[in-house]
Amino acid sequence: MANTIKSIDDVVARQLCAGCGACAFAEPERFRMADAPQIGKRPFLKSDPAPETGEGLSVCPGIGLKHTFDPNTPNLRQELVSGWGPVLAVWEGYSADDEIRLSASSGGAATALSLFCLEQEGNGQVVHTAADPSAPYLNKTVMSRSREDLLRATGSRYAPSSPCEGLTDVLDQPTPSVFVGKPCDVAGAYKARKNRPDLDGKIGITIAFFCAGVPSTAGNLELAKRRGAKSSSSIQSLRYRGNGWPGLWSLVYKKDDGKTEKSEMTYAESWGFLQQYRQWRCYICPDHTGEFADIAVGDPWYRPVQPGEPGKSLIVARTQRGLETIKKAAAAGYIVLETEDPDLLPRSQPNLLETRGALWARLITLKLFGAATPVYSGFGLARFWFSELSLIAKIRSFSGTVKRVFKKGLTKRIEPSES
Repeated sequence: MANTIKSIDDVVARQLCAGCGACAFAEPERFRMADAPQIGKRPFLKSDPAPETGEGLSVCPGIGLKHTFDPNTPNLRQELVSGWGPVLAVWEGYSADDEIRLSASSGGAATALSLFCLEQEGNGQVVHTAADPSAPYLNKTVMSRSREDLLRATGSRYAPSSPCEGLTDVLDQPTPSVFVGKPCDVAGAYKARKNRPDLDGKIGITIAFFCAGVPSTAGNLELAKRRGAKSSSSIQSLRYRGNGWPGLWSLVYKKDDGKTEKSEMTYAESWGFLQQYRQWRCYICPDHTGEFADIAVGDPWYRPVQPGEPGKSLIVARTQRGLETIKKAAAAGYIVLETEDPDLLPRSQPNLLETRGALWARLITLKLFGAATPVYSGFGLARFWFSELSLIAKIRSFSGTVKRVFKKGLTKRIEPSES
């Protein structure tokens, strides 16, 4: 970690914040999470903040990540560890509930597993992200306690979210909670649990979904504007995926004459536009597949999705707890496990090892130019720079970062503005 990072204020100002909300959980008297439309969710000081204790910095996944799993864990797939973190088993499967499967982004595995934990495993609630009813282009952290609650929140949310702020409410619950979030969110919760034994006992299981980055609110509003919504207040609903696999980006808005209009785009079209609005920390993230979770889920992109094909999920067991939960959920009829094959993970994400290798060069370049740099341990970045990148890709891993240092002002401090 760059020696200039001595506080959460430094994390935000030097663009290492992932927006997870872990610092707001750790120091609630000092920080509150709010949307900075141009970049993402950020911790802002309260009107009369308490002194910074340092606990917020200690749980921040933005400044660094370190793997601490036991390399002798039973069932650990050693051939995958260096590139994919702890993997005990990988399946292609889907929710046995047809309504959940259809509504979800892929096969509904995350929702089905969450429901199993609610109904069969003694977990009283699921902490996760849903659309904000008052502003559908924004997200809010919610607690779901039933199938109906979970169904209302299905589908991807390609907008800023900070579910770790919900960990405060987790402590107040009489029963353990399921925690669902992006890889950085789960990593923040992982760090917080290391600091707080009382929190560790309140989290029953963690589920991460694969993530390629978080677009800003400004990016979402710009796309909505291009599709007809002239103002944020005209947006009635915004859905990114689901209701089919991979589903459509779907916007419902009011026109000037008061009539309701609907606009749709393919997943590829919408993501192709939104990815240019990702926050900087996503460009230097080593974990896109939930390596700190008990269970990780994503899309089995190892083959083309056929038109009208029902959704499928890639389901990865990363801990013994995760492995046992998946097997029990299948035995209880909540999920269907079709194919077990550890090779499904690298086949479904064929570019991630190259991305991991390129990250090694990006971090070196950032250090050379004096930009803030996170510290990662246990990710094997250097070996993949040498083994996975072509000569041209190696050159670009340096030159592209140099351009971004100046384009994004990475050597300067920024002051995010709240919406």
